[in-house]
Amino acid sequence: MAHPSQLGFQDAASPVMEELLHFHDHVLMIVFLISTLVLYIIVAMVSTKLTSKYLLDSQEVEIIWTILPAIILILIALPSLRILYLMDEVDDPHLTIKAMGHQWYWSYEYADYVDLEFDSYMMPTQDLSPGQFRLLEADHRMVIPVASPIRVLVSAEDVLHSWAVPALGVKMDAVPGRLNQTAFITLRPGVYYGQCSEICGANHSFMPIVVEAVPLKHFENWSALMVEDA
Repeated sequence: MAHPSQLGFQDAASPVMEELLHFHDHVLMIVFLISTLVLYIIVAMVSTKLTSKYLLDSQEVEIIWTILPAIILILIALPSLRILYLMDEVDDPHLTIKAMGHQWYWSYEYADYVDLEFDSYMMPTQDLSPGQFRLLEADHRMVIPVASPIRVLVSAEDVLHSWAVPALGVKMDAVPGRLNQTAFITLRPGVYYGQCSEICGANHSFMPIVVEAVPLKHFENWSALMVEDA
């Protein structure tokens, strides 16, 4: 989860998020270099006393400032396109979960299990246990096995929502009447928090997403108990 006064991204918990962090650092270095060069040129142009009223153009300079930006854009575009294709790839998922957005809560349905579905509401502040986070904790978490490819089918029942978990590098719009899909793999066990990222009404800020990644054996025990209780 995010921390107070945090400026950067959350720690990556999936391979896609690791790639996004590397791409962010790559582009940020290019931005710093361009900003430094532009600042140097501005200072040099303002402070110099050298002028030439006979200089009308410079083919060399025009060639450089045409080719150099094109090279920079290619250096940004190639890794960006690579990550976009990685994010769209859904390769033999071990588990498929349908996440449905409502005003204002999420419901989950495990497609590979019969009768394994539940609603997930935000935990009221007065019901929080020590260590749980206000406005981020849900009464039912989406439990998944760690290190397994997970496919999430995202839709909505009423208005636009968005299913987003920053640590996993996942953000998918929930559109009524349309089924979108995304996929991810968690690198380690843990609890990952997200929130609806599409303004969906008065209680938009009160429909958190909680993904709990556990070892496969623990997931099988949890799913068996949930099916028995259904």
